[in-house]
Order: sequence, then C-alpha cells, then structure tokens
Amino acid sequence: MVKNLKPLYIALLSALLFSCSSTFELDKSLQKSHAPKQWSADLLTSQVKENWFEQLQNKQIHQLVNIALNNNFQLKQQALAIDIQQQKLIIAGSALWPSLDMSLNGNRRKTVSDDNPASYGTSVSLGLNLQYELDLWGKLSDAERQANLELMAQQATFEQAKQQLVADVIKAWFSVIEANQLVALYQQRTYNTQQNLLIIESGYQQGLNSALDVYLTRNEVNTELSRTTDQQAKKILAIRQLEQLLGRYPEGKLFVEAELPLLGSEIPLGLPTDLVSRKPELLASWYQLLAKDSALAYAHKQRFPSVSITASVNDNQQDISDLLSASSIGWSLIGNLAMPLFNAGKLEANEEKSRLVLKQTEQSYLSTLYDAFADVENSVTFEESLKERYQMMMKAQENAIAAETLSFEQYQSGLVEYTTVLDAQSRSYDAQSTVIEIKSQLIANRINLHIALGGNFSSSNSVSNKTTDDQGVE
Repeated sequence: MVKNLKPLYIALLSALLFSCSSTFELDKSLQKSHAPKQWSADLLTSQVKENWFEQLQNKQIHQLVNIALNNNFQLKQQALAIDIQQQKLIIAGSALWPSLDMSLNGNRRKTVSDDNPASYGTSVSLGLNLQYELDLWGKLSDAERQANLELMAQQATFEQAKQQLVADVIKAWFSVIEANQLVALYQQRTYNTQQNLLIIESGYQQGLNSALDVYLTRNEVNTELSRTTDQQAKKILAIRQLEQLLGRYPEGKLFVEAELPLLGSEIPLGLPTDLVSRKPELLASWYQLLAKDSALAYAHKQRFPSVSITASVNDNQQDISDLLSASSIGWSLIGNLAMPLFNAGKLEANEEKSRLVLKQTEQSYLSTLYDAFADVENSVTFEESLKERYQMMMKAQENAIAAETLSFEQYQSGLVEYTTVLDAQSRSYDAQSTVIEIKSQLIANRINLHIALGGNFSSSNSVSNKTTDDQGVE
C-alpha cells in the first residue's frame, strides 16, 4: 500500500514546486509599456539637464537650500521613515537564519515527611534551544524581498521629497522677491498719486481745478495706501512661508534682496520612457507595486507545508558549578512538518486579498504614471502661454506708461477730464504689476517642470540624510 501512495506524494510535491516557481500576475513590462515614444508636442528630446539649481547664481538661495535640507521637519520625518524601514528589513531577513535561545533556571524546594520533617533541595538547569525553518518554497525570501522593495520605495520617496523641498524653497524665495517688487511698485504708485494731489490741490486753490478732481485724487491716494499696506502684509506672509520651509520660527524677518530673472532658454525634456526610470516618485510607486507582488507570493506560499528543525541541549544539576559536565548533558533533535488542512478559508482569503491589493496598487501606479506625463505636458503648455503673455504685457506696459504721462499732461492743459487720468494710471499700474507676476509665474512653472521631469537639482544632495547615499536613484 505504501508503494501505491509513493507516486501520489511525488505528484503532490511536483505540483507544489511548480506552483512556487511560477510567476504571479504582475507583468514586469508594465513599467514602460504605457509610456509613449514621444511627447504630444514638438519638444526638445535631448537628455534632461542635471544640476539645474546651479544655474541660479545667487549665494543666498544656495545657503537657504542647504539650511532647508538639514533642518526641514518633514524631510527629517522622511529620513526617519527610511531608518524604520531598514529595521523592518532586518526583521524580515532574520527569519532566514536559525534562532538560538538560552534558558537558565534555578529551583529550591522544601519537602516534609514523617521521618524527616523538613528537607531542602536545590536544582539548576541550563538549556540551549535552536530553531530553524527551512525556506523550502521561498516563502521567507519573498517576505525579505518585500521588505527590501519597501525600503527602496521609501528611499525613492525621500529623494522625491528632497527635490520637492528644494523646489518649494526656491519658489518661496522668488515669491518674496516678487512681493518686494510689488511693494516697491505700490509705494511708487502712492508717491506719484500724492504728487498729483499736491498739483491738483494747488490748481484748485487757484481756481483751475474742480473740487471733484480733488476728491477723486484723495480717494486714489487712500486706495494706493491701502494696496501698499496689503502688499506689505503679503510680503511678510511669503517670508514666513520660506522660514517654515527652512525649519525656522516664522517671525517674518528674513531679508531677501534680488531681482526676478527672465527665463528665455528652452529646457530639454528627454523621452517619456526616460521619465519612468528617472523620476523618484515613479520609482517609489513601482517599487511599491513589486513589493505587493512579493506579498502575494508570500500569501500564496502560506498554504504550503512548513518544515522546521528544533535542536535542544539541556543539563540539570543540584549545583551550578556542575553544569555542562559532559556526562550529564542531554540533547534532542526534532524535525517538524506542519501543513494547514482546515482554517475556514482564511489562507485562501488572505491570498485573494493580496491579489486584489496588487491589482489596486497597479492601478495606482498607472495613475501616478499618467499624472507624471500630464505634469510635463501641462508645464510645457503653460510656459509657452506665459512667454506669449509676457511679450504682450511688455508692450502693454510700455503703452500704458506713455498713456499715463500723456493723459496727465493733457489734463493740465485742460484737454481731458481727471477721470481719464485715473483710468490711464490704473491701466499703467496694472500692466506693471502683471509683468512682475508673469515673470514670477514663469520661474515657478520652470521649477515645476524640472520637478516633473525628475531632474536632479544639484550636488547639494550630499548635505542631507546619509541613507540617500545608498539608494542609487538618479
């Protein structure tokens, strides 16, 4: 009868081994199969420039970025998350090694009998226990691989957080510069309006201007004073936002003095397929997907038999000095085979849950992938629009300033009403403030495009957490 069962055992073992060696549902070509060959527009496809941050030739912004990389609270949290994940990897990898435990017990007891009312006895025992589970199906290796992939995902997430922090600091710095220029513009507008008021009040006293012109000018002065106060408050808020990114107390006293540059150069975008392996956010999402695939493999192999070996060495003596004498040491070696037979569908449900989580993570990866493509396309489209708007607003600003000067001269000559002067001044100031805002938007959009492309920002990476030196993410 045993001979008849032997082929059945062989067939069962072969089926288990085959099921272990087979791959799971994740298609590894998924990483690049959804990437188009070219961008939708006729764009530069040469290699993306690294060290784009070095193009900013300003000592202060380089110092602020280094401060943020070392002091930002959120970035420190991300660095600690890497350390936590490294400990999880050690925990997962420890299952592949034997575990050795030692126990030392001492016992003293009192016995009472008719012949000897009270007697005392002492015993001391020492034991060593060794346990080791054979990774017959690769289940424990799958658990370690999952932990390793989750660590790689966390490292890529940290790299993305660093790049985003650098971008946020630079954008916040330029926002302060924009606020400074707008404050200066509003102060100049207030000064010009006050000078106009002096001229008009002098003309009113001479009977040349009407009281309505005086009231309108006074109203304009108060309006400009209100705008200046509001812009000064916005400047302080922008400084506080920058200080928070630096890990400083947001007191709003950081001094920034620089000009908004005009970005006219083109930026090479590379190919869409390059983005998949270059952008840390996409790498993190991909590693998470691979980790879920390993989790499915682990859940699948939980349904197979587990084989473990237990070895123990024990010694029991009445005196601790007699422990480990060769004549009294006992030992045992046990092999264990455990296989789940009935658990009301728990293991099958765990495997199905892992399979569904894998499918869910796959859709999340595809969503992140297409969001990354959309970020690039949108940034390019927005930059082209901003450049056209800037050229048109520069012409509008030139015409509006000329119209402002001409309207006041014509008003003093009695050719136009003062409302015409106010309208010309409003158009001039609006055009000048719009030019400043568009230049700031161009800079912010260019920074967003660098982040969307996954381009590395500078050699400043080395100042941050040491764990990033091992990740190998470009």
